[in-house]
Amino acid sequence: MSLTAEEEQTFHDQGFLLKKNLFPAAWMAQIREECADIHRRMAADAPADVHIAWVDPDNPIMIHQLMNSDLVSPTMNRILRSEALLDIVADLIGPNVSLYHSKLLPKSAGSALAIPWHQDYAYWKRDDNRPLMINAMLAIDPATRENGCLEFIPGSHAWGLQEHERHKEAFGLFLPGHYHERPESARVDMEPGDVNFFTSLVIHGSAPNLSNADRWANTFAYNVTGNNVQQCREVLRGMQL
Repeated sequence: MSLTAEEEQTFHDQGFLLKKNLFPAAWMAQIREECADIHRRMAADAPADVHIAWVDPDNPIMIHQLMNSDLVSPTMNRILRSEALLDIVADLIGPNVSLYHSKLLPKSAGSALAIPWHQDYAYWKRDDNRPLMINAMLAIDPATRENGCLEFIPGSHAWGLQEHERHKEAFGLFLPGHYHERPESARVDMEPGDVNFFTSLVIHGSAPNLSNADRWANTFAYNVTGNNVQQCREVLRGMQL
């Protein structure tokens, strides 16, 4: 599946693009089955290559984010290398595509944690890379204003990398003010199977999930092969390292 010229223009103008119904809802149900009781299982015996940030590091009962989620979900592994996803990624960053990482964000019902306004490249910048990476966020559950869907500042990727504050916590790099409502933001509601593609420089964040419904999502980060080889976990298309 390739993008239309209008869709590519939207991505380049806004810094993000929502693709509806890219994967069937039944696959999202499979992910939920594969990740059943994920908090307890990972606390008891997480695989060696799965890296977890806990909501409370001193009391590991609730996962904030789980890196290398494709290692715990065969369906997510299938999705990250699917033609449906890679065709669009190639349209946006070119033919040489590598996986950077796959990260589960299980935002639980009643969670008071907000994701502060930030740019991904603040975390990913190295001396020998450029902000060529993109994220593809897969909605596993419905994402709404009430349960803390993702919000963007349209066009902010054109501002370049902004100065971030640094704190000792998960999502410890963020723009001044942490998370607060911004009138210029664009809220992106999603249904299971939708995918939101966004650049590494677009400013984004999300409100707490104060609803009684979980809002699980998974971000697949892709890089142009060779744009820092340590940030190219696996070549998926095009030239090899």
